[in-house]
Formats: sequence, structure tokens, C-alpha cells
Amino acid sequence: MRTKEKLVVVGNGMASLRFLERLTERAPGRFDITVVGAEPVAAYNRVLLSSLLGGEVDEAACGFRGLDWYAEHGIRLITGAPVTAIDRAKATVHVGDTFVTGYDHLVLAVGSLPIRLPLPGGDLPGVITFRDFADVTTIRKAAVEHARAIVIGGGLLGLEAAVGLARLGVDTTLLHVMDRVMERQLDHTAARLVKAAMEERGVKMLLSANTACIEGHGRVERLLLKDGTVLPADLVVMSVGIKPSTALAAACGLEIGRGIKVDDRMATSDPRVFALGECAEHRGVSYGLVEPAYEQAEVLSRCLLGEDAAYTGTSLATSLKVSGLPVFSAGVVDTPDGAEAIVLHDATAGLYRKLTIQDGRLAGAVFVGDISEQARCKDLIRTGAPLAPHDRDDLMFGTPAPSPAKTSLAA
Repeated sequence: MRTKEKLVVVGNGMASLRFLERLTERAPGRFDITVVGAEPVAAYNRVLLSSLLGGEVDEAACGFRGLDWYAEHGIRLITGAPVTAIDRAKATVHVGDTFVTGYDHLVLAVGSLPIRLPLPGGDLPGVITFRDFADVTTIRKAAVEHARAIVIGGGLLGLEAAVGLARLGVDTTLLHVMDRVMERQLDHTAARLVKAAMEERGVKMLLSANTACIEGHGRVERLLLKDGTVLPADLVVMSVGIKPSTALAAACGLEIGRGIKVDDRMATSDPRVFALGECAEHRGVSYGLVEPAYEQAEVLSRCLLGEDAAYTGTSLATSLKVSGLPVFSAGVVDTPDGAEAIVLHDATAGLYRKLTIQDGRLAGAVFVGDISEQARCKDLIRTGAPLAPHDRDDLMFGTPAPSPAKTSLAA
């Protein structure tokens, strides 16, 4: 009987699980698989963290696969135990202080780390990040009645943290250093609609707000802006972005850029070691989104089975709900010189659509309120196909329903 190849996966997040699902679908029982996750629970949906914080769902609803799924697929799952070292010469992985396992193939899916601003007072108790189950628990403990919370960061995760806190009844203020929220995904008009939706849900919004320091005796008590504004605070949540987790890979001598460098097969500088998801850097780009991680997982599962597959990058598109408001963004956000912008805007209805057209092709789309044409937009932007005569109207107002088939009256 052929000896199974040993596959070790470090990390048990969304990218790791998608890779395991695809691999076991294609070749059940092919590998002897060990998965090591630092968190005490199996992979869960980080997208639901704000809903968990706000009490809309519980931890069980955030889970993907039960422990029985791993067992049924012959996957050895180790949770709550970080990998402490990788010995590439011996092809071994050290888990904690005592457990060592060998590998034929090693996959690093170690994700990313939340960025903490190097602010004076940034290490005070009560200054936290928002990234995992443990952060949700910490925030809930701090979010007592009459608490005042400040969220730093107007990206998606910051908005979600602020909405979650507001749902708990906490006096919540969101600070963002830019003049609009989600500036990478939204133009000014779309961002104003999202800001209004946040304010309707009880979140105070301060834009162009640059934090100077955090102060307090023994724990956070206030936050000072560079313009001199003083904001009382019992809790400060930093949500200003993420950075790839590279320490483990760097310590074992793999090539590192911003993330762990990989080729089109998701292989690192060591052909037996692969990386995917938020920790990986492909062609100079580190993606912090789920869609690229899933595409990378698909490619890696095929490559490990000897198939001819290559990851060539992801054309980024964002489709989500911000404070209950559907939002879609793909391609360019702000209209470049020489391009044409087609805009539909109904502020009362909270509806906004903008198509950016350049050289007869769709270069970008931003929708708020109704995102029903998102799939067609993504396809046109990714392929670069010329727009058909009817595409402008269809993308802006929706594809007309097909005419009912005519019934023949012939005898």
C-alpha cells in the first residue's frame, strides 16, 4: 500500500478551511493531514464578528464545520496550540513546547495581525483591536452601561465594530483620518450615504480626525485629537488595517516581502512549503480579503494533486452590507481624467450608482442601496470586454425582463 504523503497546514482560518474542503473533495484520503490552529476553536466566519458583537448571532452561528467533519475526512485538528518553529532542514513543525510532526508538504495559512497605531497611551488597558472571538469577548466586558467607546478607523472592520458597539447601547464615536469612510472602495457621494446610515444607527462620525494620544490613569480615560479636541473614552478600539503574519516564515528563512512571497503555484522560496490567504504576497500584492484567499485555496488544492493550475491575481471587488446598507465596489473608484462617469443618485432612497467608462469599457462601478447588477459589472471589469450598446442602461437600471413567449394561433 502506498504511504500517504504528510501534509501539515498551519492556521485554521477561512483560507485554510476552504483549501481543506477543496483538497478532500478532489482526493479524499490522499494525504495524512494535520491542521494546527492557534485559536481555541475551529475555523469560523470573521465576517460575522460585528453581528456577534451586537448580539445578532452567537458563536455557534459563526462556525463553518463541526469537529466531526474534520474527523470524517481524516484530518487531525489541533486547536489552541500555536506553531513555535519550523525546521525546514528536517521538515518538521514544532507545536508548543513538546509536540513535533514531520511533513512532506507544509501550507502556511497564518493570516494577518491587526495594526496598532504607535500612539502615546496606546498600550493602556481598554485600548484593544477587533479581529477575533477573543476581541469580541474583551469588548463586551468593557462595554458596560454608560460606557463611552471610540473606534479608530473608517474601513470596513472599523465600521462593523462601531455598529456592533452601538447595538449594545454604547455611546460610540468613530474617528477616521481621511475625509470619507472606506476611501479605497467608495467615492465621496457613496461614502456620504454610508456615513448617514451609520449615524442613523447611533454612531457619531468624525472625519479628518487625526489622533494625537490616548490618556488615562491605569486605563484609558480620554483621547486627544491633534486639533486639540478632547474625547472622553472608556474603551478605544483600533481598527486601522492589518499586516500579513510573517514571523514564523521569516524565522525559518523563507523569503519575505510585505508578506510571505509565493509564486503562481502558491509555493514559497522552499518548494515544499506553500502559503495562502492574508499572510501571502503574490506578485507584490498582499490581499486582505476573503475572495483572493478562496481563489488561492482552489489553485493550491489542484497543484498539490499534480494538476496544471496557476493563480494570476484577483481583480478586487467588494460586496457587503455596511450597517445594513448593501454596497458594491469594483475597479476604479474615483473617475480618472479622460473617463466618463454615469451617475444615478437618489439621496432620499439611499440609492447611488456610478459607472466609470474608459475607452468603451467598464473601468469601475460603485453601487449603494441596490447592488443587483454586481455580477455583470465584475465580469465586464475583469475581462475588459467592450460594452455592448445596451450595457449602459442595463447596468444602471437593471436588465429588462424577457418578453413573454408568443403563443402560436395556427391550427
